[in-house]
Amino acid sequence: MSLVARHLEAAGIPTVIVGSARDIVEECGVPRFLFVDFPLGNPCGKPWDVEMQYKITGGALELLERAWLPRTTVQRPETWAEGEADARWRKRFMWVGDDNREALARAGEARRRAQTGRRQENGTRGNGIDG
Repeated sequence: MSLVARHLEAAGIPTVIVGSARDIVEECGVPRFLFVDFPLGNPCGKPWDVEMQYKITGGALELLERAWLPRTTVQRPETWAEGEADARWRKRFMWVGDDNREALARAGEARRRAQTGRRQENGTRGNGIDG
């Protein structure tokens, strides 16, 4: 998305990137970045939390309106969870250890079987892109 934003900006279309991978997005040099400190894949907030999503989307529009300097980053104040639960998701996010390795391996194998089945049904080859 960062590279697409730079291309759109070059064409005169203003953009705001909303995301969680701060180091990566800032390295790409996007003009406006709204950082949310959430698990990857959830830039606009928790699923079904309309109030949170509304605030984050509004923050993106406000950043679009007010950011006059290039490479502006603003961090949203929302947290994924309250108190210790917020610290816990960070500690466990994408964690692979002795306590979950077998379950993750089983889940991965089930996902690969499902993808292979979909490819066979659709008559496509395994190119790593599911659609």
